[in-house]
Amino acid sequence: MGFVDAEQRLHDLAVAQAGGDNFGDPAYLEGFRVLLNAYDREAKLNAYGRQDTMHKLQMLLARRLRAQQFLAAQPRVLQLEICRPIIICGLVRTGSTALHYLMGQDPGMQNLQYWLANSPQPRPPRNQWPSKPDFQAAVAELDAMYEADPSLKAMHFMMADGPEECRHLLAQSFTDDGFEVNASIPSYSQWYENADLEFAYRHHKQLIQIIGSNDANRRWLLKYPVHLRHLSALFKVYPDACVVWTHRDPAQVLPSYCSLVAGFRAIWEDNTDPKDVSARQLELWARGAEKALECRRQMDPAQFYDLHFVDFMADPMLAIQNIYSYFDQPLSEDAQIRMRAWNKSNPQHKHGKHRYSDAIGVSKEAIHERFATYMQALDVRAE
Repeated sequence: MGFVDAEQRLHDLAVAQAGGDNFGDPAYLEGFRVLLNAYDREAKLNAYGRQDTMHKLQMLLARRLRAQQFLAAQPRVLQLEICRPIIICGLVRTGSTALHYLMGQDPGMQNLQYWLANSPQPRPPRNQWPSKPDFQAAVAELDAMYEADPSLKAMHFMMADGPEECRHLLAQSFTDDGFEVNASIPSYSQWYENADLEFAYRHHKQLIQIIGSNDANRRWLLKYPVHLRHLSALFKVYPDACVVWTHRDPAQVLPSYCSLVAGFRAIWEDNTDPKDVSARQLELWARGAEKALECRRQMDPAQFYDLHFVDFMADPMLAIQNIYSYFDQPLSEDAQIRMRAWNKSNPQHKHGKHRYSDAIGVSKEAIHERFATYMQALDVRAE
């Protein structure tokens, strides 16, 4: 059965799994159907890729159902305010994960833990997490992934109880770059790049409201590099968002990222062409940075803080102190102690260094030329 033909079956399986029949705002169907068509017409999925992709689509639909069931039972959650969330974004591999983990040690803010991103629900007290089936499932999932390929830890290390990106939440609306990372689906990529994703960010906010419903007074800390590509939609839903934009020379980070994407895609697709992957990814991120600049020009400059990789690496705690001061977030002594302890016990490359091929077909000079607008606008210097 093809993906398009499986649309109704995927919904039926999700209903059987999660119960209910309300999937929420039907706007998700546009991207879902573009995605199904792209899988049928363009993707080169192998047997594992097809099976795993079908399973993930079903799981995402089931999660939408569970979210709507919770909101129907607890509509008050939709009245909870998300005030001035601090949102980390920027080009990939610019230190945003390290920054996110460090700031995530602050008990004065709340962040999105991996297990809750996977299974959105009101965050229970920390001492109850190990007994929760969804937490146990997240631990087992990550353990199995790293056991199958230990090198993935060096690429992007995750823990069930650690801060996680917003990708899981956006994927519930079928608006996430993970789909185009795992398969060659240019028609979906084009749709995803140009679509107004306000509907997806509204669903994102609902999930954040659910997760934080037991903890409404703490400020949110969120992170996802891909927010950069859709800042206009993000600001429609979070108009007072405080954005930490991380920067580094694109020629230092994008070859590594393109190698990572090619490696991931080879799991799901046969005959992956690293040069084609690189050309597409470089263009997507260059246009994304330019779109973000255009959005930024229309926003209050005070909503943006620029953090350059070299400054963060030179003194992480000073960088964090400056961010907190800039966005009027108290930084307690307890938070600083926790952050320093985390930084000391988690040095760069603790889980190994990602080794990547330099055969991506794009020179450093070509990358600098394509990203010149971004680099000049925000004083991002070549390394």
